[in-house]
Amino acid sequence: MKLEKIVSEIEKIFPLKIAEEFDNVGLLIGKASAECNSALVCHDITDEIVDEALNYKCQLIISYHPLIFNSLKKINFEERVGRSITKIIENKISLYSIHTSFDNLKKGLNFNFGEILNLKNQKKLIPKKNSLMKITSYVPEDYLDVVLNSLYKAGAGEIENYSNCCFTSEGEGRYLGNKESNPKFGNKEKLTKTTETLISLVFPIHKKNKVIKNLIHSHPYESVAYEIVKIENPNPDLGLGSIGVLPKSMTQIEFLKFLKNKIPITFLRHSQILKNKIKTVAVLSGSGSFAIENAINSKADAFITGDLKYHDFFKGDNKILLVDAGHFETEFFIKNKLHEILKEKIPNFAFVLSKINNNPVKYF
Repeated sequence: MKLEKIVSEIEKIFPLKIAEEFDNVGLLIGKASAECNSALVCHDITDEIVDEALNYKCQLIISYHPLIFNSLKKINFEERVGRSITKIIENKISLYSIHTSFDNLKKGLNFNFGEILNLKNQKKLIPKKNSLMKITSYVPEDYLDVVLNSLYKAGAGEIENYSNCCFTSEGEGRYLGNKESNPKFGNKEKLTKTTETLISLVFPIHKKNKVIKNLIHSHPYESVAYEIVKIENPNPDLGLGSIGVLPKSMTQIEFLKFLKNKIPITFLRHSQILKNKIKTVAVLSGSGSFAIENAINSKADAFITGDLKYHDFFKGDNKILLVDAGHFETEFFIKNKLHEILKEKIPNFAFVLSKINNNPVKYF
């Protein structure tokens, strides 16, 4: 299989357009025309991971974290990033990174973390802005259901727990085809009046091409009139973090003990213990200090993330229990989940799960 084919399949699952602007996701190293028959799925890129890919004879490495994140001004063979890049290129291996193109999915990274914590009724903690569009078109009444069903199949009209959402309004359409036209209804060079239904549906921006394709394919007119606009509404189905409720409330001490039993960590850093109980929990795996205010404003009783600094703990201001459960430890399941999803969605390709735990943080 060509690399460009497997990349295309990966990006159907993890669209690049939903990743955060600061991120660096997609094919970071590789040649589209290269042959690719197997891929190693891992968390981070290290020397050991590249050696593991070579051992398994994998032509592709799929990592969660990008190896190349900040701009590179030089590639130093003696530094970790430069050394890994050099080794990957010398051995003609390709590298693809997923990161926030998975985080931002409706049931992405933090939804999975919430499931580990038994959270119910999960919603996005930070719904993604500028990721929704609206399509408007005009359909003859006899073809209304055909066109709408085609748009639904493309992913239009889905909002949180609802699907097949649209607005319709009936009116009169008019058109005059020239002598080269081939109208479905009426005759060329004669004004045609027909009953049409205005349809309007919302869809996520990364499904734009599919929505347009399905509209044109299902619409009976030779030339299809439509309008697409970007809308500012936050997208409840895409974004960072997750917030949900526990099956039963716990004291804060009970909750911390519960959390330690759910993730691979020996101790937790947390803000001051308060008397209020924990019922609503917000999570943001990895580095999530920027979302403390979002958790407070969402009325969460606890916020779990990693990489909190000393001054971050003051931001709780006795309104919420802040828990630093470690960067890796809040993402410990990620390579297994990515491997599971890729195998299920792309069954005709060999995905190998890395056996290496490359958490750089050690505890004494």
